[in-house]
Amino acid sequence: MSETETPDTSSSDTIEAVSTGKAYAPGAAPEAEPGKTNIAVSRGLSGWLAARRTSLAFTSYQTGQLFLVGLHPNGTVSFNQQSFSRAMGVCWRPGRLYLGSLFQLWRLENILRPGEVGNQAFDVVLVPRNAQTTGDVDIHEVAIDGEGRVVFVNTKYSCLATLDLTHSFKPIWKPAFISKLAPEDRCHLNGLAMQDGAPRYVTAVSRSDVIAGWRERRHEGGVLIDVQTDRIVTDQLSMPHSPRVVGDHVYVLDSGRGRIVRIDPATGEKADVAFCPGFLRGMSIVDGHAIVTVSKPRNGSFAGLLLDGELKARDAEPWCGVLIVNLTSGDIVEWIRLEGHITEMFDVTAMPGVVCPMSVGPAAAEMHNTVSFEQTHLLSLVEGANGGTEARLDRRSAVV
Repeated sequence: MSETETPDTSSSDTIEAVSTGKAYAPGAAPEAEPGKTNIAVSRGLSGWLAARRTSLAFTSYQTGQLFLVGLHPNGTVSFNQQSFSRAMGVCWRPGRLYLGSLFQLWRLENILRPGEVGNQAFDVVLVPRNAQTTGDVDIHEVAIDGEGRVVFVNTKYSCLATLDLTHSFKPIWKPAFISKLAPEDRCHLNGLAMQDGAPRYVTAVSRSDVIAGWRERRHEGGVLIDVQTDRIVTDQLSMPHSPRVVGDHVYVLDSGRGRIVRIDPATGEKADVAFCPGFLRGMSIVDGHAIVTVSKPRNGSFAGLLLDGELKARDAEPWCGVLIVNLTSGDIVEWIRLEGHITEMFDVTAMPGVVCPMSVGPAAAEMHNTVSFEQTHLLSLVEGANGGTEARLDRRSAVV
């Protein structure tokens, strides 16, 4: 196994998130210094990740951060943090990470060859290689279809879209109740579930067809829509997010209620799976577990939402972080908690097969000298056995 030098960029240029390196009881971690965020983890998180040989990526749009979570060689939890303006939806494919941001959709590539390790710890080193400029269309969730095409939720224009070489985006679907593609965030379309390589279900906060109409429908009327048929599967949700297809059911975050729910797409019947203490966004399902992010309220309380009353009834404070929930029992089995400056999260994805990932941020100083190349197009002329010359392809690669 070879060793590759890569830049150490584990902390952000602007907001420092400090991993305590220890497991604490909920709320027992040291208080964060002003402008900083402490990260505490559950005692069993490292074992849970190791048993499934997976790592995590999650985002905070509030502070524009991408976090990568894995395991150091000594078994402790690793956190790598980079700045991407208004980091939103994140999607992992082997060797590649897609990330939606304020006005661009980023593609990060793993620059390590098989068997290489960065800085004696990292088995994946993600470097930004492309930023498609879309303009501020409020990108939410991001996915890849069966043809390798990027599909994203264009929330500002109330549609699903893909990238376009000439224009900001190419719309591919909109809800039937949306009469016009306009930059008005009419229904707050936000979540996307793929099935068999194609968009299948989306979530929206309401069926409003006027500018920001969803804001008056936060407590009820949230919908799950079948993209293939335009059918409203259910309208009995409150600020729903992040639908995911598992077998014959669709799991959805009923965020206004603080619930993970399971929906029968044939009947629309809804069943509660688990309560989570915070505003839910983003979900990745691994080995019968839902990995979700939770956020604290933006203005002190979740006013007008059932979540606010549920927290009070449970004598609980809202969390900011990542929860791992057993979908059979509804128990929260592991967690990551952020305390301090960062209070709002957006998306999370699992990275199967990756043990300890890191990334380089586009604005980081290290980006200037993180250079890799593969010499697959260089021809060298060598003398042949018959006195002539022949061309040989040099396939060496290098990371500087």
